[in-house]
Amino acid sequence: MTSNNVNDNSLIAIANAKINLHLEVLGMRNDGFHELAMVMQSISLSDKLKMIKRQDNNISLKSNNKEISNGDDNLIIKAAMILRKEVGNTKLGVDIELEKNIPIGAGLAGGSTDAAATFVGLNKLWNLNLEGYQLEKISQQIGSDIPFCVSGGRQICFGRGEVLEKLKCKKFDLGLVLVKDPSIQVSTPVAYKKYKEQYGHTYLDDDKDFDLKRNMIRSIDWSDKSIFDNRIEIQNDLQKTVRPMTPEVEKSLKILSGLPGSRLVSMSGSGPSCFALFPSYDVANKVLTEHFNEFERAGLSAWACSMMSNGVNLENEFT
Repeated sequence: MTSNNVNDNSLIAIANAKINLHLEVLGMRNDGFHELAMVMQSISLSDKLKMIKRQDNNISLKSNNKEISNGDDNLIIKAAMILRKEVGNTKLGVDIELEKNIPIGAGLAGGSTDAAATFVGLNKLWNLNLEGYQLEKISQQIGSDIPFCVSGGRQICFGRGEVLEKLKCKKFDLGLVLVKDPSIQVSTPVAYKKYKEQYGHTYLDDDKDFDLKRNMIRSIDWSDKSIFDNRIEIQNDLQKTVRPMTPEVEKSLKILSGLPGSRLVSMSGSGPSCFALFPSYDVANKVLTEHFNEFERAGLSAWACSMMSNGVNLENEFT
């Protein structure tokens, strides 16, 4: 997380989406969740949260997206409530305005990154002075992807996704074309349930086997761009389940695979968003521009994105 100069009463938090460069389902945990091995990467598609400090203890949210609840079930409100509870000060208040750009139910951690931005932004606005690792730990209470979204960049993620190992990447200069059919969403719990029904017989159930898998992931140099040069789909176990039952994913992957110069294609998370990697943002943007009509005819929303070295940026409201 990074910040510029921010005034005392308001700020803007930029919440970056994520893609999965690797997603492997290892087995079941004792708590009923899946044990995962992932590599996640922040990208430049982002939401914007404007935060204005209140003098009372009210926490309010409004958004430009009518599909989003502004109530206590929203992860933004949950994050704000938990944060002030953790620091023992229920007198803190804030008005939050959400500019939603990341599509909902897309496998891009849109809700999680908004919550992460809330933790990072309110830590600054409320002068709480918590460290990043403290925010990551607190955020685990409401979502497995939120700790990653707090710090972002490129990280290996184990457990439910909350156990993070930062990767030393000097450059994040790959670009991507990201697409999603706006007419559909994919439920993450449903995707995992279907995957278990189909592939549960392959699950590992021994801690030593889990560790072997984790060490295999660690042994890969994820900062080496050449591992993305093979023009094949990277491993996303959920894609094996979601792709056959979601024609829009099949359509997206097929179109992306036909783009000139792409390194590889994949679905992100539980889908239905899919992406193709390119040598740089400029190349990705050029390909997007040249093929925009093709995406439009297929009914796909499309973005050119760059990879980001962080999950949340803080800006002064007036910058």
